[in-house]
Amino acid sequence: MSSNAQEIYANDRQHVLHSWSVQTKLDPLVVDHAEGVYFWTADGKKYLDLASQLVNQNIGHQHPKVVKAIQDQAAKLCFVAPGIATESRSTLARLLSEVCPPSINRFFFTNGGADANENALKIARSVTDKFKVLARYRSYHGGTYGAISLTGDPRRPPVEPGIPGVVRIPDFYPYHDKAADDEAYADKVLAATEEVILMENPATIAAMMLETVVGSNGILIPSIRYFKGLRALCDKYKILLICDEVMAGFGRTGKWFAVDHFGVEPDLITMAKGINSGYVPLGAVGVSDAIGQYIEDKMLYCGLTYSGHPLACAAAVATIEAYRDEKIIENAAAQGRTLTKIFADLKAKHPSVGDARNIGLFGGLELVKNRTTREGLVAWNTTGPMNAAVQKCFLDNGAYVYTRWNYIFVVPPLVITDAQMIDAAIVLDKALSVADGFVESL
Repeated sequence: MSSNAQEIYANDRQHVLHSWSVQTKLDPLVVDHAEGVYFWTADGKKYLDLASQLVNQNIGHQHPKVVKAIQDQAAKLCFVAPGIATESRSTLARLLSEVCPPSINRFFFTNGGADANENALKIARSVTDKFKVLARYRSYHGGTYGAISLTGDPRRPPVEPGIPGVVRIPDFYPYHDKAADDEAYADKVLAATEEVILMENPATIAAMMLETVVGSNGILIPSIRYFKGLRALCDKYKILLICDEVMAGFGRTGKWFAVDHFGVEPDLITMAKGINSGYVPLGAVGVSDAIGQYIEDKMLYCGLTYSGHPLACAAAVATIEAYRDEKIIENAAAQGRTLTKIFADLKAKHPSVGDARNIGLFGGLELVKNRTTREGLVAWNTTGPMNAAVQKCFLDNGAYVYTRWNYIFVVPPLVITDAQMIDAAIVLDKALSVADGFVESL
């Protein structure tokens, strides 16, 4: 490691607090530069970024059109107050109305996904004059207090008590529940969901917030029957449906938004990450025409100093244009089909793979000790020697991969090529050979 890299590392370890981490256990890479689906550390090692960093570099690293858009905007106007109209913000709002579900045409801009979900909840409670919100256990909605209260996974309990009014509904996880029939399973989960609604009193429930496709809790892909059923329940009981598309949106699933796969339109949709691939922090809440009309002549009790930041919006405009002009979302759909085949081959070869799931380039492998019992290679919310060994294999072979518990996530930039997908398959094969060593002897 060069002296400059050593200094960067030392400063980081002495002064930076990293998110969701035990600080003493960290040994971060020192990244120097990036391009496309790769990044390079300060010592010159090249990594294939199969994590898209935090599932947000959808258009890849350092896209020249987006970099130029940021530079041009910085030269013209770096900041303006949220109450002032400006070109990049208004253009972005128009573009979003073109790519979002047809009924979503008004947008409130935020700094990221967590505060998009916070503000969606505030809007839903204001519009309905109700306070409860339904959410699932296997979910993640952000680290701010409202968003983490809605979150179901283990990042929530350490910061409780959270906001009042959050009610849990069942997850949709057919592999975990050993469901034999998808339609019967969907009906069972929907019936259990309706029971919760009735027991909580629908007159008190403002909204149902859910990740359209669950991300960091395992890439849990809903069936069309299940998702349409949720929409029907919301309509029946006058509950607003909020789709959290922070991770799944902007081509990740092979369509503009994951909800587009299910023939359902939400009342509110939240987004961030792929909106501008993380080049400048940005999120948004899209509201239906009905909600937009309702709040038109009422106070909107949402506000952020950096709402619709010109640099972030300029990056998002260029990103959406790149998605369209370069057919990036079409590539995500095509490479998603390739990933399905890769997953099938890996599952057939490696006993550690219990299930393989993907929708577009939103993919995950669930590692098990035993395919019959489906017990995870590590217990839920734990790590073990397997995790360290698998992660080391990835890094040693020049791949950066997001792993959590007994899941390996395969979520590369949407610009990945056929040749790069082959490279991904090779390194996954090597890592799974390591994981196989932790499978129970039969």
